[in-house]
Amino acid sequence: TNGGSFDSAVTMSGGLRVADGGNIGSASDTDAISISSGGVVTFSQTPVGAFISEADQFRLTANTGLGTDADITANLERNDNATFSKIGTGMTESSGIFTFPSTGLYLVIANPMMRSNGDTNSYVIIKGSSNSGGAFSDLAYINGGSEAGSDDLSSVYGSTFINVTNASTFQVKFTTSSFSGNTRLEGSTSANYTSFTFIKLGESQ
Repeated sequence: TNGGSFDSAVTMSGGLRVADGGNIGSASDTDAISISSGGVVTFSQTPVGAFISEADQFRLTANTGLGTDADITANLERNDNATFSKIGTGMTESSGIFTFPSTGLYLVIANPMMRSNGDTNSYVIIKGSSNSGGAFSDLAYINGGSEAGSDDLSSVYGSTFINVTNASTFQVKFTTSSFSGNTRLEGSTSANYTSFTFIKLGESQ
């Protein structure tokens, strides 16, 4: 009852219980898991497994130019509203290139707010690279176009999975395409008009 060790697996039909505020751990990390009297579980290290350990969000802070077909490389910031918080390390952004904090299966969401006037096909494209930007592939097209003679302001949505097997070489970026002279993305520093969300769903596959 006080100390000792087992040399093989132990089966307990009634379940394993620890004292209120007790710990479960290894020889090198004796309090890896702490369980309070109310049953709240606390981990001393970031858990690894099939659950969300990374979630982050960036947004466009200013409108793009009318008719601009190009990578979105500027006016990007992490959501800084008082109600926001990321999970984990978060994404790294440099001139519109986003890199991942760790390997894993990521859900990447683009939610552009687009002002379009008579421009049937106005795209934001999610592009991904697995070779440090040597080549980017089109992963998802998000169309916010409008009918002829119609001036529309719309918020559209698109997403893709990216299986990041090497955090040093995988990248993602966002590009506008087929914008007419009357089409642009809307941005704001105080709320999400055009936003980009990244969620790690689990380990790489």
